[in-house]
Amino acid sequence: MKTAITLHGTFGSPHGNWFQWLKNELEEKGFAVWLPQLPHAEQPSLRKWQLFVKEKCPFPINEQTLIVGHSSGAILALVLAENNMEKIGAIVDVSVFHDNSLQWQPNDKLFDVQFNWTAIREGVKELLFIHSDNDPYVPLNQAQFVSTNTGAEMIVVPGEGHFNLERSDEYKQFHKLLEILEDRKLV
Repeated sequence: MKTAITLHGTFGSPHGNWFQWLKNELEEKGFAVWLPQLPHAEQPSLRKWQLFVKEKCPFPINEQTLIVGHSSGAILALVLAENNMEKIGAIVDVSVFHDNSLQWQPNDKLFDVQFNWTAIREGVKELLFIHSDNDPYVPLNQAQFVSTNTGAEMIVVPGEGHFNLERSDEYKQFHKLLEILEDRKLV
């Protein structure tokens, strides 16, 4: 069976933004979907989040799995690719970044792991980043750095901020993301 995981970011929840909508869309396409509440989202740790996913995911994470991560959840998806026992089918990350250079206090404990960019790339069949040119939280150069270091493609969608409800109520859904997933034959 095809499986999917959607990972929210700092201060996020499964009920925020477009996450429930995407879960419903993927389920309609025959996916078993896990949309967890990641622990301590107000002060996350990639190490703890990774252990949580490893312990709680209700299905094996493998080549049948699609992971969609947003913001800090996007980074978690990369850590999962780096450390998973099996290769992951696809990761599509929205608003990915690689450090807390903006010095946002809630992310002070987030980067408690080191990245092995080669292992990340080798841990996933297809890796894609979606970013905006005006994200107020994650500058485009952050995503470009991750894209360059993993050798992954990046799609820049102009003027969409952090792809969240703060940008617009339209982000209760994310049709562009679903279109990209369909175009890439990931769903």
